[in-house]
Amino acid sequence: MSLDSRFQQLWYGQPRLSWLSLLLPLSWIFGLLVYLRRTCYRLGLFKSYHLSKPVLVVGNLTVGGTGKTPIVIWLASMLKGQGFKVAVITRGYGGRSQHWPQRVYANSDPAFVGDEAVLIAKNSQVMVVAGPDRVAAGRLAIDAGAEVLISDDGLQHYRLQRDCELVVVDGSRLFGNGYLLPAGPLREPISRINQASMVLVNERGTSRAIRFSQPTHVFRVALGEIRSVLTGQSSSLTNLQGQKAHVVTAIGHPHAFISALESVGIQVIPHIRPDHALLSRADIDFGDQLPVLMTEKDAVKCQHIADSRHWSVASSVIFSDVDQQQILECVRQLMNRSTVG
Repeated sequence: MSLDSRFQQLWYGQPRLSWLSLLLPLSWIFGLLVYLRRTCYRLGLFKSYHLSKPVLVVGNLTVGGTGKTPIVIWLASMLKGQGFKVAVITRGYGGRSQHWPQRVYANSDPAFVGDEAVLIAKNSQVMVVAGPDRVAAGRLAIDAGAEVLISDDGLQHYRLQRDCELVVVDGSRLFGNGYLLPAGPLREPISRINQASMVLVNERGTSRAIRFSQPTHVFRVALGEIRSVLTGQSSSLTNLQGQKAHVVTAIGHPHAFISALESVGIQVIPHIRPDHALLSRADIDFGDQLPVLMTEKDAVKCQHIADSRHWSVASSVIFSDVDQQQILECVRQLMNRSTVG
């Protein structure tokens, strides 16, 4: 069992008590550091910055796999459709570039700017700026004409002040065992969610009923067509029903993707890699002619090594019309309040 699998079992499954007892003291230390850091920002001991344009933060309390990136793409596309000049600022996690911040385009190299940054640029068709310093990234975006900023995975980036916080929660796994890292998956205590502007719950097949004090909206991520990683040619996912297919994943919650494919009748042969892992030819070539499926996030890293067997699976965020309208109205109000202020 890999180290990642052990942690997943510890956080969301039936953990071995020896592991939990070993890691709990580290979680207490982590919790103390989280508290001290937030206190320093609240008291002004650590400086935070207010930008001249509204900042919307999309983030989560747990480590990876909640559906945050699809929400960022959905929100950016929605606001663009309303006539706003939108920019997404993101860390560029995994990117090896020595020059930050920088603009990211659909054809940028994910090895240098990060896979999520390229995916967002490709699917949202809005301005994307990547860099570990979100304040600098935001200023670059504003200088380039952005009217509103969406900070991807920026909930814990307190150096950048924000006008709206959208916290994404996995409706199935919720907060795991409820412990902070490393004994649990939490980056911050669960109580932190009470300070968010709204909660977006990713409804999965086994979602559990839970109530939050903040305005809550439910969405689901639906699989769409498949596209050739090599040529971009599209085909229906249903064409693979009843067939075997290799499935390569390097995402935060791979089993959700695998289960979704199995639910449409695909016989999945899983190949799970760590989140954000760079993929080589050996990772996607299995010596046979079976189709190889992967997420769009993984596909952006494989365009230069793919052949006709490799397909990415498109996905889209679906809210009810009522939820979508309420979210848009809430965001508008927060943005107007920021502009007036």
